[in-house]
Amino acid sequence: MFLRWTSLRLESWPAHVRNILITGGSRGLGLAIGRKLAAAGDRVIAVARKQSDELASVVLEAESSKLGAVHFRSFDLSDVERIPDLISALRDEFGPLYGLVNNAALGAGSVLATMSDSQIDRVIRLNIHSPIVLTKYAVRSMMVGRGGRIVNISSVVSFTGYSGLSAYSASKASLIGFTRSLARELGPLDITVNSVAPGFLTTEMTSDLTTAHLEQIRRRSALRRLADVDDVACAVEYLLSKKARNITGTTLTIDAGNTA
Repeated sequence: MFLRWTSLRLESWPAHVRNILITGGSRGLGLAIGRKLAAAGDRVIAVARKQSDELASVVLEAESSKLGAVHFRSFDLSDVERIPDLISALRDEFGPLYGLVNNAALGAGSVLATMSDSQIDRVIRLNIHSPIVLTKYAVRSMMVGRGGRIVNISSVVSFTGYSGLSAYSASKASLIGFTRSLARELGPLDITVNSVAPGFLTTEMTSDLTTAHLEQIRRRSALRRLADVDDVACAVEYLLSKKARNITGTTLTIDAGNTA
């Protein structure tokens, strides 16, 4: 359900401004994507359970720049049954959606044999069920306008595997299959669907990795470094742009060559 929101006034906004919905937009990668798109002039709607101090700063940053805008809407995406209400409310408030970035995910790390059934259910619900249902309702707005962009955030572990992340890897692999099939469905309406597969990034989701482990990943990468959230945000910005109008059904890997 909706809890609270932070936004800018919309009265003076031109009709051509693009509305981009980003899930998990209050921190980490989602926050970086929102900042990048707002700087490019888009109206970003960041959905998350709670607003972070970092997101509040980005809202003010966008306001002072007078380029784009960032709006926060509180919603628990695991409450899948209420997703139609969320999309309906956003459309009533902001108008049609042009873009959707399915970024929110639960990265529960655990050996499958000891992982509880409830943990597995939460991963499947938030990482697979929720983005598919959210896309179903968001894309209807794009279909009416005969144009739009969808970017699904997957992960390199979806095709490399990683011990202790079997459920998470399965959920991220499913997004790639979802991307490819949906691109076929929506292509005739000039709606592109792509996915981005980041490698290990320095975010809260990798905070449990030791310094030695991160250094090992760096050494294994072709560029001898880790990618960061800004690298991924730039890729998402590109896939949402007119420059990527003939790119659909593909997965862009951003891992500094770790899987090269």
